[in-house]
Amino acid sequence: MLTEVIASAWVCVRDRRVLVVRPATSDAFYLPGGKPEPGETHAEAAARETIEEVGIPINPGSLTLFRTIEAPAHNRPPGTRVRLICFTGGPEIDEETPKAANEIAELAWFTTADSARCAPAIRLLLDELNRAALID
Repeated sequence: MLTEVIASAWVCVRDRRVLVVRPATSDAFYLPGGKPEPGETHAEAAARETIEEVGIPINPGSLTLFRTIEAPAHNRPPGTRVRLICFTGGPEIDEETPKAANEIAELAWFTTADSARCAPAIRLLLDELNRAALID
């Protein structure tokens, strides 16, 4: 049986690298983000999860849809897929501003060279960001 997980995430690129986070319960890196709550838009979910995970307040109205990525879901039963709705925009921050919070054990700034450390959907996103000439 196929199951789909729908999640929203913030794509923050600085100095040709993208901000990623690793939850304490995972061996892989993801984007700041998570599942929308009932009645919440995807942009609102991305903004809420970003402040919860890395302490960056974002106005959902400042976000722009970048890509929707579909891939096998990491750390889920076989056959589970993720549909990750990715947004750009939000505040200009420096690399020291985000701080790991709540379930986030670690954060980092990745290029395509780091893709092996990411969940499958994030590997695809890194390729998309590289094709768009946003990261190395």
